[in-house]
Amino acid sequence: MNVRNTTAGLLLALALGGAGSANAQTAPTQTTTPAPVSPVPVSPVPVSPVPVNPAPAQATPAPKAAPAPVRPAANYIAVGVFYYEQGRYDEAYVAYRAATEADPKNADALLGLGRSQVKLRLYAPALDTLKRLVVLDARNVSGYIALSQAYQQQYVGTSDRSALGGNLSSALKVLNDAEVIVSNQAAPERDLNLSKIWNERGYVYKLQGQVTQAIEAFKRASDLNPDNSIMLYNLGDMYYASGDLPSALNYLQQAVIADPRDPYNRAYYAKLLALSGNLTAARPEAAQAAKLAPTNAYAAGQYGVVSYLARDAATARTQLTRAVQLAPLRYPEFYYYLGRLSLDSGDLKGARDQLTRAAALGSNNAEYAYYLGLSYERSAGTLAPDRVKARENYERALQLSPSYKLAQEGLNRLK
Repeated sequence: MNVRNTTAGLLLALALGGAGSANAQTAPTQTTTPAPVSPVPVSPVPVSPVPVNPAPAQATPAPKAAPAPVRPAANYIAVGVFYYEQGRYDEAYVAYRAATEADPKNADALLGLGRSQVKLRLYAPALDTLKRLVVLDARNVSGYIALSQAYQQQYVGTSDRSALGGNLSSALKVLNDAEVIVSNQAAPERDLNLSKIWNERGYVYKLQGQVTQAIEAFKRASDLNPDNSIMLYNLGDMYYASGDLPSALNYLQQAVIADPRDPYNRAYYAKLLALSGNLTAARPEAAQAAKLAPTNAYAAGQYGVVSYLARDAATARTQLTRAVQLAPLRYPEFYYYLGRLSLDSGDLKGARDQLTRAAALGSNNAEYAYYLGLSYERSAGTLAPDRVKARENYERALQLSPSYKLAQEGLNRLK
């Protein structure tokens, strides 16, 4: 039995069937004995002569169709929740939109619609929806957080971030407004909501490149909600970005302990173990992460990265290829390591193809630009070097990281 399809069918039946039809009953038929009727004498009825050209009989008008039943917004919300949790955002969007049409002031419907619009990259409509939500329900903490996330995602999703520089300031302002509301709540609820607000601030600071502030924000979030693996993951990630690998490992290990079945925590922890030189511990952790979530691109990709660092080229290529097939546009890191594999084996065409993808998706990463330049500097067989493209990519790497020694050495070789 397909439980997923059965659940979807039940939810759709709930949304489309309404509550009234399920409770409709047929009135019982009563049987009575008719009283005897006396015969009545019948007088003959005079018959009028039929006209030669009779007027046509008028057709009986068809009965008017009954109006379509109005479905409760809660029915559509239930369907929207189901589809959203399944990652079927198009269908979730349709369900939540129907819910807002049925009840324009329903906070759950507006929240679901706004979140679905963000997932579908409908950022401007999402901002309008979520702004309307916080006006209608000024104490809806989830609405403020979703609005902050919409500002962030619009900023991340644009090709010209300078045009949306104000988005991150707006995201922080929304979180400040949320904190004012939360400050009046009772302790358990207040601490939980404050942890969410500080965690979201950490994301904004990270986008702004403020590493120290991001670490402090994630630390505040984790202190308020110490068993939350996502906040521990974020804290470890920022310590890694700051160059503090031991602290990063510490918090990622805590994240794995807090949620052992989360593939993201374990896969990232495995990579950090490999980068620290502990390949013996890293490989089983990476394999376990991929086993926990066979269709998770991140887990497969990090298993490939760990395998590459462990010099297991066959496993690395298999897992990295699977990762980019599962999520072709999400993880430039995995194209980068596929490019490194090709570069190591002398396959310059493959290296250039993969590193071009990595540099396009990760346009702010100096390392991707450098290795793309290196692939163009080299030659193999009939494939000639391209010194112009090599120089362009070395210069790009230095623009992103002025102290990048390898990129400067590459430029010097091309003089």
